Amino acid sequence: MLLLFKSVALITLLPFIYAAPVTENGLVKRQIDTSQHCGQWDTVVAGQYTLYLDQWGMGNAQSGQSCANLISLSGTTISWKNTWNWVGGNGVKSYTNVNLNNGLNKQLSAIKSIPASWKWSQSTSGTIVANVAFDLFTSSSSGGSNQNEIMIWLANYNAGPISYNYNADGTPKAVATNISLAGQTWNLYIGSNGAQTVYSFLPASSGTRITSFSGDLNLFLKYSSSQGLSASQYITTVQSGTEATSGSAVLTSSAYSVVIN
Repeated sequence: MLLLFKSVALITLLPFIYAAPVTENGLVKRQIDTSQHCGQWDTVVAGQYTLYLDQWGMGNAQSGQSCANLISLSGTTISWKNTWNWVGGNGVKSYTNVNLNNGLNKQLSAIKSIPASWKWSQSTSGTIVANVAFDLFTSSSSGGSNQNEIMIWLANYNAGPISYNYNADGTPKAVATNISLAGQTWNLYIGSNGAQTVYSFLPASSGTRITSFSGDLNLFLKYSSSQGLSASQYITTVQSGTEATSGSAVLTSSAYSVVIN
């Protein structure tokens, strides 16, 4: 009787055993929208992230567009591809990015860490003007209007950070140089975009491209606090992508993850 019961129970469970989701390193691979999107304000939600096309400056271009698609999501690790082409006009045309939706609106003084990793590669056609960067925003209140922008540039393609001060040759002047954070060396530039104070960390060595980043983004917030960013501010946004101004490129983010603790 006991043997019969076990046999019936096993038969009952078989459909659920074979229907179990495929996992990699114990993490569930989720079904997501992997189709290509090219609309100016298209969004795709996947787990704790949202892919934003965010082509806010496209009206300044003679022609072009930015298209993107998600590739995969496993646990907190997401991958995506962004293909863009912009001709003519001034200023940034798009910031196609992946935005974190969880853990936001926490006061900076209460944040323990923001572990982030990002592996990416980019192919270009001719000369481009762009960056590849993390982009964080803070406000004086939870969910309030953004007052500060903290950027961590992993690559600079003929672009330049916002700065209050400039050198004699017209290049932005850093307020601090050779800062050691997250296993890399950075220069910090501070300026205003007209709406927020912008803190921009760029690799100290010109031409350096950090295609495999792993570190705590909270270290950059803490350093910015020593340069005027109040620890009483609240983090409202954590995004990562490429600010594209001109040229043609394909940015492939093969593994990206960020969490606010």
